[in-house]
Amino acid sequence: MADTTLMDKLVSLCKRRGFVFQSSEIYGGLGSVWDYGPLGVALKKNVKDRWWRAMVHARDDIEGLDAAILMHPKVWEASGHVSGFTDPLVDCKTCKARFRADKLEDAPCPQKPSKKAGQHTTCELTEPRMFNLMFKTFMGPVEESASVVYLRPETAQGIYVNYLNVLQGSRQKVPFGIAQIGKAFRNEITPGNFIFRTREFEQMEMQFFVKPGADVEWFEQWREIRMAWHHSLGLNPAKLRWHQHGEGELAHYAKAAYDIEYEFPFGWNEIEGIHNRTDFDLQRHQAASGKKLEYFEQSTNERFVPFIVETSAGADRVTLTTLVDAYREEQVEGDTRVVLGFHPSIAPIKAGVFPLVKKDGMPEFATRLYHDLKQHVPAFYDDSGAVGRRYRRMDEAGTPFCITVDGQTLEDGTVTVRHRDSMAQDRVAAEGLRNWLVDRLS
Repeated sequence: MADTTLMDKLVSLCKRRGFVFQSSEIYGGLGSVWDYGPLGVALKKNVKDRWWRAMVHARDDIEGLDAAILMHPKVWEASGHVSGFTDPLVDCKTCKARFRADKLEDAPCPQKPSKKAGQHTTCELTEPRMFNLMFKTFMGPVEESASVVYLRPETAQGIYVNYLNVLQGSRQKVPFGIAQIGKAFRNEITPGNFIFRTREFEQMEMQFFVKPGADVEWFEQWREIRMAWHHSLGLNPAKLRWHQHGEGELAHYAKAAYDIEYEFPFGWNEIEGIHNRTDFDLQRHQAASGKKLEYFEQSTNERFVPFIVETSAGADRVTLTTLVDAYREEQVEGDTRVVLGFHPSIAPIKAGVFPLVKKDGMPEFATRLYHDLKQHVPAFYDDSGAVGRRYRRMDEAGTPFCITVDGQTLEDGTVTVRHRDSMAQDRVAAEGLRNWLVDRLS
């Protein structure tokens, strides 16, 4: 059963602390489009950086790419998106709203609920019509059909059409992969659940090109690698599971597909997909473009169109997952302590620095310490209010360590380091604090 209370609390916290805001809020907002504030953009960047390091920096067989959002319209014709990237839609004659046909069958009209207890107005629906999910725009000064282009609904096609360029430019050999982080756009009719399903979102995709016949082995390898990466973010393993696509769920291009799902307050939902796409995409682009996309393997003197194992994660969904997984409330001395218990590697702020009081040289010492730390880790200086309240503000931001400059600091050069999760405190020499923090954050 959905826990709307938890999501309401999380959405409120995200706005209050500067994680996520509704886009264009001063004008009433834009449906299912969100802006990341100072803490949110840092959290999301940390998630993306960890993905990029795991995919590109830590491996010798994966190269990076940043393909353009706007692509030749024939790319989307060849991929099947122009003809097949559709949802069945129905209109409600009662409330005049539009819904996905598979999501509204004999359901209460969401726009015009009945005022009578125990009763509801049922939507009077039209026959389903197919609606393409791609955003359409125009390139050039005149809005004519010849200049129609699309905002990409996925980043994968930019990888496929650059496959030969990357292969030749990097001197890689199959098997090898191409990784990309980038924006995608889908005109979703039923978006929702905060930043889980949005119309503008960011994907972290890697397409791994393999010899036909080796695809099954590589598919299993990537399943193991990707689940381990989510564990490395500090996510609760009990809230992660595999969902295998059955015959009725498999995309037309897929030989096999698994989703990594997380148990959100609104139920189990996908945060990453691992797909065996066979040679479908390269074959389609080869046929449509007339450009040979074969790979020549010198050791066997063979030519073949590679199979593709895809790993596709949503940067926004994974960011939301870290927020949900980290959120907790604790009772401390009759007070509710709200904590975002992020893994230190993805916490937006690593250290909060406080002078205990605004006198006796403590602010000056704390300021010097803060500026020194900020050269190496994201830090935040706070001298406003009681130190207990400052701790609570840092707990809500997910900051793993708080450093307090107090009277003893002026005597022996040590500071109090308070741990977010245990609230335990250590005395650490200010001179060695930077290395102390870096060791624990790494």
